[in-house]
Amino acid sequence: MGDHEGRKNLRMPDDEEVFAVVTNMLGANRVKVRCMDGVERTARIPGKMQKRIWIRENDVVLVEPWDWQDEKADITWRYEKADADQLREEGHIQE
Repeated sequence: MGDHEGRKNLRMPDDEEVFAVVTNMLGANRVKVRCMDGVERTARIPGKMQKRIWIRENDVVLVEPWDWQDEKADITWRYEKADADQLREEGHIQE
């Protein structure tokens, strides 16, 4: 099986969203993320994701920065490990 056979079409960020890597768990449904636009933000795990989707350090997520406070964001999506590895290989995520 070649490398590209396993490639999935992953959800890509829309206009508002950016890729981010979770750097710290802050508690109270908040995490520290390092966004691929170079900004460190405090991201909120929305209620619909809590308890259903576990977010851990080093997870690759999509965040949507707040219009009125650029240093904060909402997490909109979390990638599975295999998908995150694929994003790294394709150069979307810079460590």
